[in-house]
Amino acid sequence: MEYNRKDPGYRPINERLRDYRAVELQLSQDEIRRQASRCMDCGIPFCHAYGCPVSNVIPELNAFVCKGNWRQAMNLLLSADNFPEFTGRICPAPCEGACVAGISDDPVTIRQIELAIIERGFESGEVGSGPPSMRYDNSVAVIGSGPAGLAVADTLNRAGYRVTVYDNDRHPGGILRYGIPDFKLEKWVVERRVKLMEDEGVVFEMGVNVGEDISYRYLKKRFDAVCLAGGSREPRDLKMPGRELNGIHFAMDYLTQQNKKIGGEPVDPSKSVTAMGKTVIVIGGGDTGSDCLGTALRQGAKKVYQFEILPKPPVKRSQSTPWPMWPLMLRKTHAHKEGGEQRWSVMTEKFSGHGGVLKKLHCAEVEWRSNGADTPGVPVKRTGTDFEVDADLVILATGFMGPGRNRLVEELEIALDNRGNVKADERHMTNVEGLFVAGDMHQGQSLIVRAIADGRKAAYGIMQYLKVR
Repeated sequence: MEYNRKDPGYRPINERLRDYRAVELQLSQDEIRRQASRCMDCGIPFCHAYGCPVSNVIPELNAFVCKGNWRQAMNLLLSADNFPEFTGRICPAPCEGACVAGISDDPVTIRQIELAIIERGFESGEVGSGPPSMRYDNSVAVIGSGPAGLAVADTLNRAGYRVTVYDNDRHPGGILRYGIPDFKLEKWVVERRVKLMEDEGVVFEMGVNVGEDISYRYLKKRFDAVCLAGGSREPRDLKMPGRELNGIHFAMDYLTQQNKKIGGEPVDPSKSVTAMGKTVIVIGGGDTGSDCLGTALRQGAKKVYQFEILPKPPVKRSQSTPWPMWPLMLRKTHAHKEGGEQRWSVMTEKFSGHGGVLKKLHCAEVEWRSNGADTPGVPVKRTGTDFEVDADLVILATGFMGPGRNRLVEELEIALDNRGNVKADERHMTNVEGLFVAGDMHQGQSLIVRAIADGRKAAYGIMQYLKVR
């Protein structure tokens, strides 16, 4: 290995906390080529076969970049990933966790290489070729414009099918637009892709609530197939004493509101939430919790804590997740480096307040116990570890329970699994003829790259259905 791994780094903390612009820098093309040369061209590329949900052909991509064949790299990248500009910015890169170089050294900077490939393609005007030269008579409606819905629409449109995307939001993008902060994914990136899809023939009908504004019967008359891609929208709540107090909000509501403010969309002043001058507790230690932490700091919070019930991960890869598995290990996001305090193995027991307003969290430390190596651990309260924390604002970043109530699903009696997700066959078709499903609504809460992969699979299932219909 002639070169060491080099990450791009971030803008200075005192600068980035004053705005919501992207915090991560990008490597130069020469630096990217050097990083691509670190690829070992493995006989069995676990990054591609095991790590990447969309099965990017990573060794070949690295080889093209290393030799300066950027256009070939772009064409190969787009053959597997519809939206490398999204995954290149916000994917946690499970491919890097499966990189062979990572066994004894630092893995290849795969995510940064993919981002450089697609951004160079946009800069050179090589991305996008206009509408497909051939069109089928079949048309498909996609309900939901998040990463899965966009992947379904883009894949079908490129294959020559006529696609219309419906969504009840003002702008397309779903969680890409409304759930992920601008400091991780600036919205011009989403708008650029949506504009490209429109230029290539995809129709977006925004501000439409399917099931209320228009019926499934209406769609069935006008389209040959329909695909549900509404995401996982039912947040996991903490049902405990004091939950009704004012000052406790779900993470996605909090992040969506801030994104709308930045995007100039109207927000009801009476429902506006801000961390300005407040002590903020984020409950949940995942990426969404980190996004809330970074947002609260930018809003001017006095103090921010992030509590996680799970134990603190080890600094290096845990033996429980050997290569090429996604490694269990301590990860510090840019937001954690900006401020705030993380605490692990903390369980919230109740909220308390005065006059209907939140004032305190009542917590305790836990230890995780397991009855055996093959059984999941359970948190057990540690005696004598009770403590209180002053709190003006609590943000619940504890994940999602499933799609939640959906009028269309209920009216059509669409079959659900035991987790409340929509069931589907190998083609992604539900128990309703011609009605398909993709993304988190089908597979449960997951990574955006997995939503894109599932959207592509659903699109192939729809094509198969339409060809034999």
